[in-house]
Amino acid sequence: MIRTQGLTKRYGGVRAVENLALDVAEGDVYGFLGPNGSGKTTTVRMLLGLVLATSGSIEVMGRPIPAKAREVLPTVGALVEGPAAYAGLSGRANLALIDAMGPAGERASRARRVDDALDEVGLGGVDGRPVRAYSLGMRQRLGLAAALLRSPRLLVLDEPTNGLDPQGIREIRDLLLRLNDAGTTIFLSSHLLAEVEQMCGRVGVLDRGRLVLQERLDVLQRPTGRLQVRTPDVARARSLLDGQVESYDERQLMVRYADAAELNSLLVRQGVRVEMLAPERRTLEDVVLEATEAGSDRVARS
Repeated sequence: MIRTQGLTKRYGGVRAVENLALDVAEGDVYGFLGPNGSGKTTTVRMLLGLVLATSGSIEVMGRPIPAKAREVLPTVGALVEGPAAYAGLSGRANLALIDAMGPAGERASRARRVDDALDEVGLGGVDGRPVRAYSLGMRQRLGLAAALLRSPRLLVLDEPTNGLDPQGIREIRDLLLRLNDAGTTIFLSSHLLAEVEQMCGRVGVLDRGRLVLQERLDVLQRPTGRLQVRTPDVARARSLLDGQVESYDERQLMVRYADAAELNSLLVRQGVRVEMLAPERRTLEDVVLEATEAGSDRVARS
């Protein structure tokens, strides 16, 4: 669905994106992650033909971008760097204009398409007030509604839940997962790692313009081989497991042990009160921090 080879963007001596090789398969929910200034938005803009690459190639739905952008983009919904709208018009009027400027569609059904898009993002009851009176969250919902107007095969979203409250974030997450279940591929750039962790099957991590990681999330979060043991009897557990305890604090231990059931049985037989025993798995935050260098808002020079 999205494939890049050697994708590079330079601004003078500044390297924004370097030798990027993205691989997003049809049906993916792909999380595109990285610190501020790592090149995520520049990459998204190149994928949509809004910025020209310095070198390298881009294919979206098997067609080269930007050469075939006019063929491809009508089937792509996008929300990049916040929603754009005419501030003096209502949300409904804005969507009607966007629909009219797009590929030919039945004019008689335009109002229905607009209403359906507003309903999907939770703005079905919006009144005629101008967009300038909308909250940030309402503007974000309107931008997402614009991306959904033509039932896209691919959604490219840059921080789609920006400005939403927790309930709104959950609603948008549920909407995106429903769309994916119905066949829409989703490419999602976000800082909300907990949301990406709940939604995405694959992730790519960008750092200083380079793709430093691209893998299925379940592979990245496989058990580490250590067991987390929570107990009020830390000292006793340590004495029983001499040489196998890799770290500990006053309430828990990290133990290198092959069999969780066997370890639990050993501890209980020796009178250790086990409150929790489970394999350690890395969080997405752990994965991203390990893959990227310290700091943020960084731009590399050639």
